[in-house]
This record gives sequence, C-alpha cells and structure tokens, in this order.
Amino acid sequence: VQLQASGGGLVQPGGSLRLSCATSGTIFSLGDMGWYRQAPGKQRELVATITSGGTTDSAESVEGRFTISRDNAKNTVYLQMNSLKPEDTAVYYCSARLVEFWGGTWRRLWGQGTLVTVSS
Repeated sequence: VQLQASGGGLVQPGGSLRLSCATSGTIFSLGDMGWYRQAPGKQRELVATITSGGTTDSAESVEGRFTISRDNAKNTVYLQMNSLKPEDTAVYYCSARLVEFWGGTWRRLWGQGTLVTVSS
C-alpha cells in the first residue's frame, strides 16, 4: 500500500491550491488521514487531520483558510488551501493510519511529499 500526493506547485500570495492524496493497493480498514508540512529548516508540523467519520482538526495557523476532506469510496484525502501566504511554503506530506488485511495491525503510512511554494 502506498500514498501518492499531488497538487503542489507555485502560487502567488492570496491564491489557492488543492492537494490530493490517494491510496493504492488493498486496504482492509482506513482510519485517520491527515496533512503535515515541513518548511526549510523547520520541523514537520501538523496541518490538518480528519477521522474516518469526518471529524476534522487543524492547526491554528491555517484555520479558516485550509479545509481537509476525504472520499472514503476512493480512499483519498484532500486539502483545499485558500488565501495562501508565503509562510505556507513547505513540503506537504499526507499520512494515513490503516490496516492492510484482516487480522493485521494498524500502522501509519506517509506519502512522498509535494512542494507548495507561495511567492510573487
């Protein structure tokens, strides 16, 4: 099972981007999914999470600007980013907790990261 993130790119301040993260492979159960980011010289930080039931949580720095959602039928999580600021520039990573097969254990997977650059 792998996570494949996409949707990053260069955008001007105030612009929008939508990130997607799809799972590939057979999954028995998919739990919490989320987005994290790591800016140059900084530690990875939580951006937003969403439970299998749709309950969301987000960092204070992105509240009101970023929206996390998921499509359980497609095992995909999205991050809609609006009103982007230069300080949002980072590599964005998706993450998911899942069980691959019946009787298996929960484990966390990470996507490969997608670069978001906010600059004029």
